[in-house]
Amino acid sequence: MNRPTDNPADPFKKALAEATKVIANDPELTVTFTVDPPGATTENVRLPQVSRRMTRDEVLIARGTADAFALRHRYHNAKIAAKYMPQGQMAQDLYSSMEHARVEAVGARHMPGTAGNIDAKINNEAIRKGYDQIREATEAPLATAAGYLIRHLATGRDMPKAAANVMELWRGFIEENAGGTLEGLQGTLEDQAAFAKFARQIISDMGFGDQLGDDPDDIGDDEDDANNGDEDENEPDSAGQDEGDEDETEGSPEQDQEKQQDAAEAQLSMDDSAESEMAEEADMPEGEAPVEPPAPQPVSDADPNYIVYSTDHDEEIGAEDLAEPAELERLRAYLDQQLEPLKGAVSRLANKLQRRLQAQQNRSWSFDQEEGILDAGRLARVVANPTTPLSFKVEQDTEFRDTCVTLLLDNSGSMRGRPISIAAICADVLARTLERCQVKVEILGFTTKAWKGGLSREGWLAESRPQQPGRLNDLRHIIYKRADAPWRRSRDNLGLMMKEGLLKENIDGEALEWAHRRLAARPEARKVLMVISDGAPVDDSTLSVNPANYLEKHLRDVIAMVEKRKAVELIAIGIGHDVTRYYDKAVTITDVEQLAGAMTEQLAGLFEPDPRKRARILRMRKAG
Repeated sequence: MNRPTDNPADPFKKALAEATKVIANDPELTVTFTVDPPGATTENVRLPQVSRRMTRDEVLIARGTADAFALRHRYHNAKIAAKYMPQGQMAQDLYSSMEHARVEAVGARHMPGTAGNIDAKINNEAIRKGYDQIREATEAPLATAAGYLIRHLATGRDMPKAAANVMELWRGFIEENAGGTLEGLQGTLEDQAAFAKFARQIISDMGFGDQLGDDPDDIGDDEDDANNGDEDENEPDSAGQDEGDEDETEGSPEQDQEKQQDAAEAQLSMDDSAESEMAEEADMPEGEAPVEPPAPQPVSDADPNYIVYSTDHDEEIGAEDLAEPAELERLRAYLDQQLEPLKGAVSRLANKLQRRLQAQQNRSWSFDQEEGILDAGRLARVVANPTTPLSFKVEQDTEFRDTCVTLLLDNSGSMRGRPISIAAICADVLARTLERCQVKVEILGFTTKAWKGGLSREGWLAESRPQQPGRLNDLRHIIYKRADAPWRRSRDNLGLMMKEGLLKENIDGEALEWAHRRLAARPEARKVLMVISDGAPVDDSTLSVNPANYLEKHLRDVIAMVEKRKAVELIAIGIGHDVTRYYDKAVTITDVEQLAGAMTEQLAGLFEPDPRKRARILRMRKAG
């Protein structure tokens, strides 16, 4: 007899896993649920975790994600996709986005129930990325808009509001340039190769034809001709051409001899150059070594092998330099409006946290001393037994080292909307409360200056795309409040996080290392670094030309370095996402209402003395 499960979500997860295998038409497919980002391989599908509460949003997102991966498993052929894949990055993004839309449209034709589930998934992703707040086409990703438009035209379904906003911003441009080609959409959906040619034509119509590369079908015909050329012995011209090709590819003995001679001359030239350099060194005055350029310093202390293509366009900038004072004041007023309904919870958090900290800063008493102030609380023992000696108490200071706290805020595009508001509110409350307790606070933010790589990527493209360029985007590190600046002078700066267009990509590892360097240089005896983020580092430009775990590995290396050096205490606050897979000390919140509970205990716990001292202080307080 099977024992019933304790988790009410398990039956749903089991049913969803089976449905995913059926839609994918692959009974051997492995389906798992994880807190890691969803993903899929040829043998495995990772779906977002479903909690015991099984909220409506969790269920819809899990079903939509499962259907999307299953349809791709069933209707997408990786070899065909690779054959027609363009060479340029923008063309690749457009091609992949349209192919993704084709797969979902074909699935909606054959299995209409999947369309609604995928709509819910698209809506969640669009809101999380802040697509509903974009007002200019330049801020909206063209590739995403093209995919949305293909799906809309192929299925006839209205896109969710946030996704439709991005689609409409670019729709006029796409239809103006590729309207004629789009008329043939319906006839190509079921044939991936035909659709790939259709997508390449759309890309060319929109002005990215130079990124397509050679026509894959022409290359295939040339290869077939080359393979079949030797068989056409009845055509002398063809045979003669084959002979010429063979001479060019393999090379005649005379050509081989010329190549060997060229190589020998090149080697001789290198040897002569080396000898001349040695002669110059010999002519130098005795005791003077040749001046050599110093070896380049590693970009990262945590990982010497971490590469950055260019730091020329990175910036470290104050929040007041990114907006006019009047705009900062307006944005701060907007943030205050969001704080208005939460004043009760925020006040409780601030008061509770302040009481916890001040209680540790207050003086304590040492009892049963032979001299000091008479302990009136123990006079009853003397009255009951006159032979009992008088008891005295001595006031003493509780150890509370001077402290500096750095709040490092994720300013990535995925934080748009509710998450960035929660992060700003967290920073506001913590900074005000800690400052009241004489704890210095620094508030920093991190993002990038542009989507899709910015000037760094343009330079990389201009230099013919060298392999493995490393980080390929322009960093923007923002200082909202310096540690020595009073809160009243910096409060408006937090409103900058509400500014349209500020939030872009997130490269967490370098930001964490930057914040750690600033904090480690402070004079305070104790240093605490709090990271407020919504998950893993993501930068499309970097990840498109490096290993998939490039940024995540660097983040883990930086965390390991910070924890090993122990000069700074590290804690993370996950906004809507579990960050415990990166940070040992972490707490996850999904709404501001949770601040007064979970965050107070986690944050105040940082300022507790070590366990042995804590127990002794508690005993003294009870005795007093």
